[in-house]
Amino acid sequence: MKPLTTPDRRYIVVRGRLWRASNPNLSDAERTALVHALAAARRDVKAALRQQDPARLAAARAAVHQAKVALGERGPLWWTDGAKDFNRHMVKNSPYAQWYEEVTASG
Repeated sequence: MKPLTTPDRRYIVVRGRLWRASNPNLSDAERTALVHALAAARRDVKAALRQQDPARLAAARAAVHQAKVALGERGPLWWTDGAKDFNRHMVKNSPYAQWYEEVTASG
């Protein structure tokens, strides 16, 4: 099931919290490659934790961060209209509160 996405496609909503969505302007090929890189980096984090390898863990976490920045989920905003970033805010405390209330009341 796909997560709920704000009308402007800037955020997904997970358990009432806004998380910055991937940049919709990425090509399908670029997005696919970055998602694969992110998944591999997350597997490396899990393995490093299991092996209790601090150096490998740091490298894996850096790779996760790099993939998320490239996807537009972290780092500089991918939109250019100057709108504030509400990443990690509760949706009820954001400009999306009324939209979210309407969407969740009808579903």
